[in-house]
Amino acid sequence: MTDGCGAPAQTASLPATVDLANEAVIQGTVERAGTVVPGAYARLLDSTGEFTGEVVTSDEGIFRFFAAPGDWTVRVLAPGGVSIDSNVTAQTGEIASLKVAI
Repeated sequence: MTDGCGAPAQTASLPATVDLANEAVIQGTVERAGTVVPGAYARLLDSTGEFTGEVVTSDEGIFRFFAAPGDWTVRVLAPGGVSIDSNVTAQTGEIASLKVAI
């Protein structure tokens, strides 16, 4: 199942079709005062700041990107004009986890 932008559903567990040995995954949650934030936008920017992709957080506040190994920035845009950047390094065979507090 996909959401309206064609991205896979954002869930806590990886889809069964994902072979983590061959993927670099960036995954995280967006929270405000300990409560998950659904409907925020998570944008993936490459090491030069260039826009690469965007997903909407799930009802559980989860986002996920499949990225090339390397340094990335996840920019979260949330209601109320909130914009927070988090730097992360993706590596093949690993899930780079983020918790973004807004």
